[in-house]
Amino acid sequence: MPAPRSFTTPPSLEDLTRLAEAALAAIPARLARHLEGVGIMVEEQADETTLDEMDLESPWDLTGLYRGTPLGSRSISDPARMPDTIFLYREPILLEWIETGVDLAALVRNVLVHEVAHHFGFSDAEIAALEQEIERGES
Repeated sequence: MPAPRSFTTPPSLEDLTRLAEAALAAIPARLARHLEGVGIMVEEQADETTLDEMDLESPWDLTGLYRGTPLGSRSISDPARMPDTIFLYREPILLEWIETGVDLAALVRNVLVHEVAHHFGFSDAEIAALEQEIERGES
């Protein structure tokens, strides 16, 4: 994994997109092959509709979101559906980065991995195990 980058200005949407792409590349191959067609979008904040759906009052409370049907919940008889998409929200991620001092690449990776795990329908324990596996570089 590349060395952490120091930022002298707030990281842009493009910066976070690059960090998300690097994090996606670290997903183990056995899982990555099931991510084909899953979009990754980096936006400033969640919109009002999303906040209402999630029953959240503040856009600062949501760093990422998976929109789609988890793999284990799909059926061949399902009607056509919108493509699965993972959203990363730049401003809440940057706020958490500032507040916690965690490495930004690690933070983006953790948010992305958490949302990827929703695509697979993973439990919290499975999410934690996947995060540890990726941190150890076992992909």
